[in-house]
Amino acid sequence: MSTINIEVPDIGDFSDVPVIEVMVKPGDRVEADAPLVSLESDKATMDIPAPHAGVIGQITVKVGDRVSQGSVIGTMEVGEAPAAAPAPAPAPVAAAVTPAPTAAVAAPVAAAGAAPATTTQSARGDYTPAAGAVALPSAADIAAELVGGKKAHASPSMRAYARELGVDLARVKASGPKGRITREDINAFVKGALQAPATAQAATGGGGGLDLLPWPKVDFTKFGDIERKPLSRIRKLSAANLARNWVMIPAVTYHEDADVTELEAFRQQINAEQAKAGVKLTMLAFIIKAVCAALKKFPEFNSSIDLQAEEPALIMKQYCHIGFAADTPGGLVVPVIRDADKKGVAQLAAECGELATKARDGKLSAAEMQGACFTISSVGGLGGTGFAPIINAPEVAILGVSRSTMKPVWDGSAFQPRLILPLSLTADHRVIDGAAATRFNAHVAALLADMRRVLM
Repeated sequence: MSTINIEVPDIGDFSDVPVIEVMVKPGDRVEADAPLVSLESDKATMDIPAPHAGVIGQITVKVGDRVSQGSVIGTMEVGEAPAAAPAPAPAPVAAAVTPAPTAAVAAPVAAAGAAPATTTQSARGDYTPAAGAVALPSAADIAAELVGGKKAHASPSMRAYARELGVDLARVKASGPKGRITREDINAFVKGALQAPATAQAATGGGGGLDLLPWPKVDFTKFGDIERKPLSRIRKLSAANLARNWVMIPAVTYHEDADVTELEAFRQQINAEQAKAGVKLTMLAFIIKAVCAALKKFPEFNSSIDLQAEEPALIMKQYCHIGFAADTPGGLVVPVIRDADKKGVAQLAAECGELATKARDGKLSAAEMQGACFTISSVGGLGGTGFAPIINAPEVAILGVSRSTMKPVWDGSAFQPRLILPLSLTADHRVIDGAAATRFNAHVAALLADMRRVLM
């Protein structure tokens, strides 16, 4: 075996980030990518993963120390060794906003594909809990905690881990020092949820459970040959987050058509004129510009709902960071363009291209996927006439864009060929009602029909 240094990888533009939790000790055996220490900046929490599988030699940092990219946090022995049980995947960068305490037991069940490694899965798909699993708390216990105003005591990294699995920390029984929730507590809760009856009630009581049937257990080999293909890390994380968002958010999708005939002609004209300069404007860049203007006119779309506070409220954001879905070999990721409202269309197009390339190459930093106020999911390059995108919590809306098509449009005296771009806006009905969503979608369509309106 050989000894290597454990260094802090690329963590974006952050430096001198404080260590808030050390998760391992000398002698611990870890798998590659297992979280070792947790860092927290003023904007994000991130776990530093193990670069290889091996045994921890020493940890040279403690809680309160500050580190930057390249800082050595310890050493580890790597090489041939008996296999150990795989460790949980490191938690993704997550904003400090925590999910609403209304999650039913269905959320962890939906996230079963991302269950921690301490729960074993057979080839048939059934789960076997490890020894020491705790029972799922009763609805009465949960209601008593919520009524009494008790808040979950957990570090930011544990909150991020719980969000990854769709777990409501208000329902997790703590076993750590001073009532602190540990990773083992979250793992035990998920294992208990997987075994609990599907009729378990939600934390709010009153028969709010979803009564979901257990996931079907099928031996597919009975029907023919199969190939078992492991999920990519991106798909594992997305599965848990999307399942939680689909279950927890009362979402409604609104459709609108935008006439982009003149805008497309203008875009092609500028690209032809500036071809030698390397300028290439994209329709996505214009859509981002239109969305930024619409967010200023309808500020409730640039908000997040906070139900964890003693007094529930809307967090109204004074900045405008726009995320866009990028297709990669490993699955969809969402790079974020910061201060998009302060940038021109050419700069937005260039930045979109750079971020999309980094996403496909797997080189996006943590900071480049964090802090979006609103997300745009465009499938226009592939096809489609409309779809219902899933909201990217804690945002309250997402805009889906499909393929533009030439259609006959009546102008009052005759049908004229017009290029029509379908828009599909999904909104959180707890924050945005149908009238507001329709106005927002119509306003974006009007801006795309005549981009001069953005100047007003």
